[in-house]
Amino acid sequence: MTRSLVVFGLSLSSSWGSGHGATYRGLLRALAARGWSVTFFERDVEWYRSNRDLPNPDFCDLRLYDQRPDADAAVRAADVVLVGSFVHQGIELIDWLRDQGRPLFFYDIDTPITLVHLGRTGATEYLRADQVPLFETYFSFAGGPALTELEERWDSPHAEALYCAVDTTVYRPVPVDTRFECTLSYVGTYASDRQPAVEDLFFAPARARPNERFFLAGAQYPPELEIPRNVVHEVHVYPRDHSALYCSSRATLNLTRQSMRQYGWSPSTRLFEAAASGACIISDTWPGLDTLLSVNREVLLGSSTQDVMRHLEALSPVRRREIGSAARERVLREHTYEHRAIQVEAAFERAMRVQWASAS
Repeated sequence: MTRSLVVFGLSLSSSWGSGHGATYRGLLRALAARGWSVTFFERDVEWYRSNRDLPNPDFCDLRLYDQRPDADAAVRAADVVLVGSFVHQGIELIDWLRDQGRPLFFYDIDTPITLVHLGRTGATEYLRADQVPLFETYFSFAGGPALTELEERWDSPHAEALYCAVDTTVYRPVPVDTRFECTLSYVGTYASDRQPAVEDLFFAPARARPNERFFLAGAQYPPELEIPRNVVHEVHVYPRDHSALYCSSRATLNLTRQSMRQYGWSPSTRLFEAAASGACIISDTWPGLDTLLSVNREVLLGSSTQDVMRHLEALSPVRRREIGSAARERVLREHTYEHRAIQVEAAFERAMRVQWASAS
């Protein structure tokens, strides 16, 4: 029996400038494979329109809209509805969905940022504090203390960690590509609270190794920023080339925004993508990382320029392959979108059973 899901998300059609696109693609493709009919509503904005790398997904019905989605019929026909973080006019949308009689879920791909804003003002641009109890399950990109806060402070009926994951059809070991060959790579959009780590853990090692090539992939870096001469900067590398970038790097760097480091248990999409590609990852440190990947066996840790320099100096080809292979095995065992789809489906079916029981 086909079940229907309506999603309101930031973007599915473009992977530019955020991890939302890759996350929705992997999860919804896996749900479609399990028999779900998915309709995705995305606001049509210029920055995604100009960088649209999936205009016609074959696993869902993508509906672009200008200011307000024409979603009445789709929502009435849906078994469940999922709203994501950073959706345009999300507060008004949730208020409308509250009265539509459909099981309602929230997918917060930005949980630490959301919680910081709720604590300061009681609202974000996409969610009010009084709306949190409306969701059958509050799926959170962050686990650990964030889940406790969602339930005990913001009255979520049930908060559940739904970490990002990896699409293993896209991210896998591939041959070295000379376009991306480098000592150290970093993939990440500019963020002011993350930039000190970029300076210490990426730019400083590049300056210390002026005869070696480093590779930065990410948008929105200020034009006045002094990027070392030996750092190649590409504003955007499409997901289809990410594995080539990771596999062509002696090591790749994983850096986390300050709010996510503060809460911990907040892995980035890039962490799992690089691991599935068999890359050797050097990551900043935060609580919960060691529950996802084994330190020194599946991931290396760095909190200073000296840490990164030490890892690069000691990283033999054999050691690099051992770490990358172990990380890939762990991700395939625990962190694919097939794993996440099974988890999400279980939550959907619980809510559907409750609704069916109340209607009978």
